[in-house]
Order: sequence, then structure tokens, then C-alpha cells
Amino acid sequence: MRVRLDLAYDGTAFSGWAAQPSLRTVQGELSAALTTVLRSADPVRVTVAGRTDAGVHARGQVAHVDLDPEAWAALPGRSDRAPGAALVSRLGGVLAHDVVVRRAEPAPPGFDARFSATERRYLYRIADADAVHDPLRRHDTVWWRRPLDVEAMDEAAGSLVGLRDFAAFCRQREGATTVRTLLDFSWVRLPDGVLAATVRADAFCHSMVRSLVGAVVPVGEGRRAADWPRALQERAERGAGIHVMPPHGLSLEEVVYPADADLAARAVVTRARRPPA
Repeated sequence: MRVRLDLAYDGTAFSGWAAQPSLRTVQGELSAALTTVLRSADPVRVTVAGRTDAGVHARGQVAHVDLDPEAWAALPGRSDRAPGAALVSRLGGVLAHDVVVRRAEPAPPGFDARFSATERRYLYRIADADAVHDPLRRHDTVWWRRPLDVEAMDEAAGSLVGLRDFAAFCRQREGATTVRTLLDFSWVRLPDGVLAATVRADAFCHSMVRSLVGAVVPVGEGRRAADWPRALQERAERGAGIHVMPPHGLSLEEVVYPADADLAARAVVTRARRPPA
């Protein structure tokens, strides 16, 4: 049976999502915890909606695991808890405090955490010279020495929205498309002065969000015109001069899925466009 997991993590001490030998990763920690809790003879394989880079956080990450129905049913033991609630509780006793599984439940037919998703939403935070520099938020907010013009950044960001080739902002993988639908890229200044970017797309390629942010920051500094990021995008090749922003300012906030009846069809369409993991 397939189980959906909703989780959050502080990416500060992780070398990204994907398991890597001798490195601490979210996938590695979660797989090990699941293997322990389920008493599985083999490592439990975890499939995620969005593989975050080292230092990137997640508040709304989604993953799935395929489990033996008998192991699932046995999770409550002698308690009257539902299996999902029992799994969440048991994982909480095994995992370190920088990763939390918030919910576990049987997935609808056709659900795939990665391929069924229709949208991912990220948040990027920058505290410029005019913002409050809160040391308690130093792990999720980039401190920037120069003042930034949020209106100019918002104008430049908005020009990139749509179905486009984002090769200028991606680290390309052989055989992988860089065409994406950017649904929203907008900036606001929060009450404490921090600049917050909302970035939504059907999917993202490697380093795309941090490169998009890095392309509009020079506009906010006044060093580039508002049309510079769009001119880079239209070249459809990795853009020179784009600064890939630090990872700790980035957080995956939400993954969106279609209605249950459309999950399988969405996965088929997405698989046709994306390479295997």
C-alpha cells in the first residue's frame, strides 16, 4: 500500500534531500527512521515531491512510501490510535528535532508524490539594509548589505511569469527539459522590512529558484534594468552574471495536487516530460 507523508525540516544541518554516502540528508534520516519503526528487513524507499538542495528548508514537503499492509496495520500495537497517527508518533521518537513528519495516511489510488503534483510554492527571504536583522531568523533569511527596491524587483520578476524555457536559470541535466510554467514570481516587503518572494511553478529544475532570485537582486540594487532578467531568459542558455543566491533563504512552502480522480492522469502526463529520478 502507498502512504503519503507530509513533513517539514530545517535544512541547515542537512546536505540536501537526496541520500548520499557519508553525508546527513533528509532522505537518509527519514528512510532510516522508517526502516527502524517498521522493522523492515530492507531500507524503506522514500519518494519526494521536490528534492531540496543543501541548506534549503521545507515547511510543506510531501513524500510517499510503499509499505506492507500488515506492517501498516500493526503500527498501533495495543493502542486505539489509527496507523497514521501511530507512525507519526513513533517517527517523532526516532527522528532528530530538525525534521518532523506531521501526517501519514493512505494515499489515494494513482498518487505519486513527485509526478502527481501540479504546483510547488517556494518562499525566499532577504533582509536588506532597511530591514530588521533578527538573529533568531538568521537560518532562514539572507542578510544583504545594500538597500533593495522591492517595486523594481517585483516588476522584473513578473516579466518572467508564463510557460517558458528557463535554461538561463537552471543547471542542466542531460536529457532533461528546462521548459517550465512559472505561475507566480512576486515580491513584497513585510512589516519588519524583510523582502519576501513567492515563487510558484508546475516544477523547478536544479537551482532555478535561487537563480531567479539572483537575477532580480541586481535590479533591486539599481545595477541592472528591470528588463535584464527577461533578456537573459530569452537567450535560453545559462546566463552569465547570474548570482545563485544562498540556500538558507529558501523554503518549500507547499505542494499542490489535483483532485483524487485526476492523480493518475497527472502522473502519466508529468512522466512523459520529466526524466526518471
